Amino acid sequence: MTKTTDTLLVEIGCEELPPKALGKLSKAFANAMTEELRSAGLLDKNAAAAEIFNSPRRLALRQAEVLSCQPDRTEDRLGPAVAAAFDDDGNPKPAATGFAKSCGVELAELERRETDKGVRLALQRTVAGQPLSELIQPMLERALGKLPIPKPMRWGSTEHNFVRPVQSIVALYGSDPLAGSLFDHAFGNTTFGHRFHHPEPVTINHPDEYPATLEAAHVIVDPAKRLAAVRAQVSAAIAAPDQVQMDPALLDEVANLVEWPVAMVGNFSTDFLAVPAEALVSSMQSHLRFFPVRNSEGELTARFVGVANIESQDPAQVVKGYERVITPRLADAQFFWETDLKTPLTEHQKTLDTMVYQKTLGSQWDKVTRVKALAEHLSGALGQDAGWVTAAAELAKTDLLTQMVGEFPDLQGTMGRYYAAAQGHPTEVSEAIESHYLPRFAGDALPPPGTGQVLALAERLDTLCGIFAAGLKPSGSRDPFALRRNALGLIRLLIEGELNLSLPQLIEQALTGVIPWVSDAAESATEVESFIMDRLRAYYADQGIKGDVFEAVWARRPDKPLDFHHRVMALQSFSSDPSAAALAAANKRIGNLLRKADKASLPPVDPKRFEDSAENALFDAFQAVAARAKQAASDGHYSEALTALATLRPSVDSYFDAVMVMADEPAIQDNRLASLAQVKGAFDEVADISMLQLAS
Repeated sequence: MTKTTDTLLVEIGCEELPPKALGKLSKAFANAMTEELRSAGLLDKNAAAAEIFNSPRRLALRQAEVLSCQPDRTEDRLGPAVAAAFDDDGNPKPAATGFAKSCGVELAELERRETDKGVRLALQRTVAGQPLSELIQPMLERALGKLPIPKPMRWGSTEHNFVRPVQSIVALYGSDPLAGSLFDHAFGNTTFGHRFHHPEPVTINHPDEYPATLEAAHVIVDPAKRLAAVRAQVSAAIAAPDQVQMDPALLDEVANLVEWPVAMVGNFSTDFLAVPAEALVSSMQSHLRFFPVRNSEGELTARFVGVANIESQDPAQVVKGYERVITPRLADAQFFWETDLKTPLTEHQKTLDTMVYQKTLGSQWDKVTRVKALAEHLSGALGQDAGWVTAAAELAKTDLLTQMVGEFPDLQGTMGRYYAAAQGHPTEVSEAIESHYLPRFAGDALPPPGTGQVLALAERLDTLCGIFAAGLKPSGSRDPFALRRNALGLIRLLIEGELNLSLPQLIEQALTGVIPWVSDAAESATEVESFIMDRLRAYYADQGIKGDVFEAVWARRPDKPLDFHHRVMALQSFSSDPSAAALAAANKRIGNLLRKADKASLPPVDPKRFEDSAENALFDAFQAVAARAKQAASDGHYSEALTALATLRPSVDSYFDAVMVMADEPAIQDNRLASLAQVKGAFDEVADISMLQLAS
């Protein structure tokens, strides 16, 4: 069969797909189909990745340079030894007949081949490649079976299941529809346009025409183009100086809800603006997928932007519908706000004792008690007011019992701040209730120095140590208590918050508080520290800092993450120094010599035992910078220490060129090892630079 290449288009038309999962499903579908095509030999491994298309009612991909037929392949199989395949009379044994059967040939078609293990039965034949038209259906079945669908649906009276009921399947190779069927739908080149603007069937003549053909039917299938259209329309809907608050996650979700976006502006009663803005924004975004509007001062206005999936002939009616549905939602938020204010936060403390945090670690009030004790301990080390810390800790979780947070869990802490301020608590306390949740996610702001910072530190330490002590450490991708996020938050608090505290001591103090609930908590200290250090390694990897820099610092086991950070930054800068590679190699060589010598101790360096001028040169060069480098390292000025030590490179190079370190005379050998050991020891004050992997 003549093999050609052309473009393959596959589209799975469905009922409305879940918007938050649409991007993930599309990517997984395209990747799975590309892998199927490559595995089948229909796509070169270096071919460009498939183009991804989607809309609320379809998953699609377009893959260029797909072969029409698999290449022919040569099959070469070795069977049993001839001696084991036939008896003395030449009659075939089961080994011979079984091999022939497994190959699908008659015994006479097998050859006898001389090998390094004797004469064996063998078969060599050319297997013709199968055409794409015969392979497409099983490939699609396998690809769709790999999609991340936690709860597939069944529909009608069939046994089919998928993320949503399937309505059509397009499988088009060049201009030719491919044969096959899935979900009781035959493959073809017909899809559907916009549900209202173009309900008629849409014929795709060629994969290259797919996006334009559907756009003519009021469907934008390019997800990036649809997202850009939503963003542009929402932004342009409001005139300056007011501006739309566009949350990236909401933009993505709205773009996955519409096929033909049309932005419209609505209004609501200004009476609702008495409710905290965050509550109104949460209601608009999470319940209605509307975009809030703020004025030039950043204050919320009584306007919003909605994105319709229709180009209405009477837009005013669509806006009236939006305004009709937003009013009861905002009224709910107003009701929650006014009702919650009637109950002091202190009244909720009693109820926290009935609210389970984790069955081994007790109630939410038990957690509050642990965090409060730890925060009070930390307040002394950080010079914060213990009274404010105590008051804030006791109120930090009380808003979990409010109706507002019950409806909008993402507002925990934020609503606590509002309620505490409205009920007359000090500003330092009310703001700490919110800021102790920071950072909530990667890249989020940190709490400012003060009560909130202390509480944030105590909260994360208790969560990490408590959950580990309870035997619930993360496994694989499962992390129900968000321990990875907590560990990263703890790292950022210590490093970016510039808190020069010992991590092992923090863990020890936190585990002390956990012991009343978990008797063997102390055994978790090593596990918790290792887990946090793994997050620290990832923290630096995200900043482009290579693993060898991290490992070189970790080899010295600095116990304070802030000090660790200063060493990492200094070493990262030093790595680009022209002397770094040579000095790293020299330190590695020195380390190997010291290990080989295996000396329990070495005597002080004695210049009188020097036999070569290179020994004197290194000794003098080291003496010239040693005190300055040691003081700089002691003061935490690690870059300054490394800069001073980098001047030793010429002397170190000359030393190794001229001096035989492992001299025959023990006293000379020990003196030379001691001279080198003090050089390595000076670098070790910062990091073990022998672990750096630098090109010389």
